[in-house]
Amino acid sequence: MVGSDDLNLNRRDLMVGAGACAAIPASARARPESAETPVEFRVSLRVNGQPHTLTVDTRTTLLDLLRENLRLTGTKKGCDHGQCGACTVIVDGRRINSCLTLAVMHEGGEVTTIEGLGQPDDLHPMQAAFIKHDGYQCGYCTSGQICSSVAMLEEIKAGIPSHVTADLLAPVHLTETELRERMSGNICRCGAYSNIVEAITEVAERQG
Repeated sequence: MVGSDDLNLNRRDLMVGAGACAAIPASARARPESAETPVEFRVSLRVNGQPHTLTVDTRTTLLDLLRENLRLTGTKKGCDHGQCGACTVIVDGRRINSCLTLAVMHEGGEVTTIEGLGQPDDLHPMQAAFIKHDGYQCGYCTSGQICSSVAMLEEIKAGIPSHVTADLLAPVHLTETELRERMSGNICRCGAYSNIVEAITEVAERQG
């Protein structure tokens, strides 16, 4: 039977063992295996009314597909963690953070980006309202703000409540409290929030 004294190491023995380990050639040490070949997938979807079929790495986010593959750089990469809303686009009528979803998850989907809402010679009412009310400063978050606000008004029309909706059974009304709550996922680091509220409110009033 092994006694407790046999298990004790003195300082000299410990140093000898450590030195022996350090002397092992680097080539003989364990190394992580090389990365596997990326898995690719063929995905078809409509972006701003135009059909696209692309073969992409299955890890490609919708944001990167839009910016890198389709060169639609109006959609911005901000935090890349779904916290700022700069990458907001509309997919099948719903606003989403495109940095948090994989492109392959939207096979057959309908995607609308800021470029699809309107162009300089044919602005969407929300784009025009942002310009009128100076709802932007640096402009980096603006495309996400506009896409989010357009989809948000459709949510209200559909009667979808928010965390601050008082009566879940009554029609939803766009109060300033409702608006700010629903747009809270879109951050404006320049602080143009009051102007953004004015722009969205004007469009909402026009739509009745």
